[in-house]
Amino acid sequence: MGENAWAGQLPAVKSKADLVYESLHRAIAQGDLKAGERVNMDELSRSLGVSKIPIREAVKRLEADGLLVSRVHSGVTVAAVDETEMRGVFLAREAIEALVAELAAERITDGQLADLEQVQGLMRAALDAGAVDELADLNSRFHGVLAQAAGYRILGELTDQLLLTVRRYRINAPTSGLSWRSVVAEHDVILDALRLRDPQAAASAARTHISSQADLEVAKKA
Repeated sequence: MGENAWAGQLPAVKSKADLVYESLHRAIAQGDLKAGERVNMDELSRSLGVSKIPIREAVKRLEADGLLVSRVHSGVTVAAVDETEMRGVFLAREAIEALVAELAAERITDGQLADLEQVQGLMRAALDAGAVDELADLNSRFHGVLAQAAGYRILGELTDQLLLTVRRYRINAPTSGLSWRSVVAEHDVILDALRLRDPQAAASAARTHISSQADLEVAKKA
């Protein structure tokens, strides 16, 4: 049998390093570990019930992702979000999200469209209930499904990376309820274009969405 014949034959098994990586990644994304905060390796080893070897492996991966920084005298700390770079982050998002929406309009399935509509409903319900803490995860889900519909793994990875940077920035510069209402309204315009399977309208709606958010958020500390 050729090597490709084995593809998909075995279930994916996560190593301890994978699980540590996911735990730390989630803690950073949700703000449980904040910029500049020190990561106590001994405490982490005890709380997760693993040796320091998988922790070191996970830390190296997170350093490569730009989420952790190791220094000789201060140990491992959560990387700061460079506020001067946030305009560039939003410019990158604008270009990528426009491409994602354009491709998604051509390829999206009825099931993916239904998933986006469900997330929109949950975002609107969270807003009405004042559950602002739920919105970041729901927003990531929306853009994740959209990237999946575009059909290219690399676009999904870039979307996740940029969204994570924005989420970390928002921890220090929280998005107001009014801004989140703008997000939901702008998502509605993207959805309308997707329902029509109109690539140009979808790209334009996505570009306007990210540009609008950049004007609201980067201007806060400009």
